Amino acid sequence: MIGALVRAVNNLTPSIIILDMCNDMIYLASQSPRRKLLLEQIKVLFKKLPSEIDEIPFNKELPKDYVLRMAIEKAKSGWAKVEKENLPVYPVLAADTSVVANNEILGKPADRDHAFDMLTKLRGRSHQVMTAVALTNGKKYETSLSITFVKMAQVSDEKIKSYIATGESMDKAGGYAIQGMGAILIERIEGSYSGAVGLPLYSTAKLLEEFGISVWQRNSSELIQ
Repeated sequence: MIGALVRAVNNLTPSIIILDMCNDMIYLASQSPRRKLLLEQIKVLFKKLPSEIDEIPFNKELPKDYVLRMAIEKAKSGWAKVEKENLPVYPVLAADTSVVANNEILGKPADRDHAFDMLTKLRGRSHQVMTAVALTNGKKYETSLSITFVKMAQVSDEKIKSYIATGESMDKAGGYAIQGMGAILIERIEGSYSGAVGLPLYSTAKLLEEFGISVWQRNSSELIQ
């Protein structure tokens, strides 16, 4: 067991104290259960550190710029919480996912009618699922952007209404969950499946490794919630 080493973080944030008990620990600045499961899949040690930011797009902001900005803002918010609450210092990982059709960002539906409008707009055509990832240690920020092309089948109004009735669409960008019951609406995808779910594991692992964070090194029983 690594002994607890107490030290100040350089001279940049002298009020912060590190309990350096695990060099591979990170914070996940997200409340998404899907991102939690994906990180567990690659056996990364993490603690959840939800962040709250204004997620309204700027006027004429391009979708890829928006998701990158959101991921960075979430990481910044998480790091600010580390500083404010004097938490043990680990890198902060954040991500943002948007469904994009004809350069229009489709967020989470406000109600069932809104979900129906979204899904009828997506059916029978291709759209993009963009997921940006940001990682920071307070000194630097690194980002990646995953774009997955998704083709939704030409499904009937009745099938769309039946899907909406399950309740699954209500907290999902674009009104569907590709990893859930919404999978039967999807004809094919091109790109990262995990990116479409909410955290592209290939590019996320590369970012983590740049920060010296190991993957595949832990048993799932060691994961800290």
